[in-house]
Amino acid sequence: METSDVSPKDNRYYVYILLSQKDHRLYIGYTIDLKSRLVSHARGDNIATKDRRPFKLIHYEYFMNMHDAKAREKFLKSGYGREQLKQFLKNTLGS
Repeated sequence: METSDVSPKDNRYYVYILLSQKDHRLYIGYTIDLKSRLVSHARGDNIATKDRRPFKLIHYEYFMNMHDAKAREKFLKSGYGREQLKQFLKNTLGS
């Protein structure tokens, strides 16, 4: 399904976390079509992640409300949010 085939009324919003296998840093993003977004990252379509490929999807969260998803993405990108992520994913991250 193409991103354009999914409308906001479908109530599908995702916050996702990718782990760069190149630099071992996290990338946090938001989308309405997780599958297409992951393909886009893998192809190098995103300037922010193009040079950090390949990635592994290590976590995602599903929301029925766009504002909740965007707020969660913003929180996870904050200093406190990133610290929470490191604790939550400590076994996955190997720390």
